Amino acid sequence: MSDKQLFIMAHAEARRRALRAVAEAPDGYRVTVEQPPKKRAQEEKYHAQIDDISKQTTYAGKAWDKDDTKRIVIDEFAEEMRLAGTPLHNDSRLVPSENGRRVIQLGIQSREFWVAEASQFIEFLFAYGAARDVQWSDEAQPAMQKEEA
Repeated sequence: MSDKQLFIMAHAEARRRALRAVAEAPDGYRVTVEQPPKKRAQEEKYHAQIDDISKQTTYAGKAWDKDDTKRIVIDEFAEEMRLAGTPLHNDSRLVPSENGRRVIQLGIQSREFWVAEASQFIEFLFAYGAARDVQWSDEAQPAMQKEEA
């Protein structure tokens, strides 16, 4: 048996192979079952959305660059997920600075989104942008609008 095997639960045969690998694994081996990580296409979509949002909107009365806008909308998305009772699996934490004069946010990284979280983030960004009259670039267009064009 190799040191590491990955099984994607896409069909019955994959499940059978995974079960066989678990049954044959030496004592002390570990098994992890987890949601799949986001896809590259999802990442490209939400980065295009964030770029459009950063170019066309303000937040707290100020225009922000793409990196700052990304932090802002991820925080807004995380709060919406918390309020819905489905916090992100890598939700943030707020801690005071050592001198107690600032608050530091730790945690949320879009690179750690699961497929389902990335899909929800994309939908959140469409709603966020729609509420602010964002005109989507070709890369950020909702799928249905692309098909109609």
